[in-house]
Amino acid sequence: MDSVFDDLYTNYHQDVFQFLFYMVKSKELAEDLVQEVYIRVLKSYDRFEGKSSEKTWLFSIARNVAIDSFRKQKGWKQRILEKFDWTEQQIRDDSPVPEDIAMQREEIQMIYRCLDLCTVDQKMVIIMRYIQELSISETAEALHWTESKVKTTQHRALKVLKGHMETLLIKEGRDGEKIRVER
Repeated sequence: MDSVFDDLYTNYHQDVFQFLFYMVKSKELAEDLVQEVYIRVLKSYDRFEGKSSEKTWLFSIARNVAIDSFRKQKGWKQRILEKFDWTEQQIRDDSPVPEDIAMQREEIQMIYRCLDLCTVDQKMVIIMRYIQELSISETAEALHWTESKVKTTQHRALKVLKGHMETLLIKEGRDGEKIRVER
C-alpha cells in the first residue's frame, strides 16, 4: 500500500492541489483539503475497484472533500462565488512580446471574472475540462454524472461565459471586440 500511495501522491498531488485551490481559492485551505483527500484515499483504497482511472477516482474524492468543506461554511455557494478568482494565472508562453502578455493577462482576468458568475457545476466542469484537461468521460466519472450531463453543462457554461464576457466588454466600452470561447 505504501508504494501505491506514494505513486498516487507523486503522480497526482499537484493536479489535486491545483483543483482544490481553484475551488477554494486559499492555499492553506487547499493544502488542508489535499491532506483530507489522501486520508480518504488511505481509508478507502481497498474498495477502489479500478472501474475508472486512479486520477478520476482522486478527483471524485477531491470534489467531495471540497463540497464537504463548503457545506461546513455558512453560505457555501456564495462563498465559492466570492472566492473564485484566477487573476494570478501564469502565462505559459515562452517568449511573448510585452503587448501580447498584456492582452493575454487582460483576457485571462476577464475570463476568470466572468467565470465567477457561472454556477458551481459550470465552474467545476470548466476547471476539469480546460484546466485539468480531463476528458468528458473522466469528468463524468469524477463528478458522478453522465457524459451527457457533462457535455450539456460544458455547452451551457461556455455559452454563459461568453454572454458574461460580452456584457463586461459593453460595460467597459469595448463592445466592438469579438469574444471567442472555444470548446
